[in-house]
Amino acid sequence: MKMLVGVASFLVGFALTGGPSRAHHSHSMFDTSQEITVTGTVTNYSYRNPHVFLYLDVKDEKGEVVPWAVEMSNITNMQRRGIQRSTFKAGDMVTVKLNPLKDGRPGGNYTSVISADGKTYE
Repeated sequence: MKMLVGVASFLVGFALTGGPSRAHHSHSMFDTSQEITVTGTVTNYSYRNPHVFLYLDVKDEKGEVVPWAVEMSNITNMQRRGIQRSTFKAGDMVTVKLNPLKDGRPGGNYTSVISADGKTYE
């Protein structure tokens, strides 16, 4: 009986919290009131959980190359959006819309990306 009560309590708690999606870090580091666009060359594409990352070299307003880190979602969500392990390759030129980091470092959380072949992923 104790085990049944424990399992029932777990299931109720699981249902009330929305399941595993609640066990996630905050996006408070991103400025969601802004959306900026950067275009750059892919230097690395890390297709792994807990988050996929796209690393770019982006030229700033002075023409200097600045490395950017773009956080994406987990692999399952990326696959639902059509983004696969083979979607981006080093050397590809891509355009990313993102919510920038609040602290001003070059990076952010993507909202959409246009791949080298012109396809838009949201």
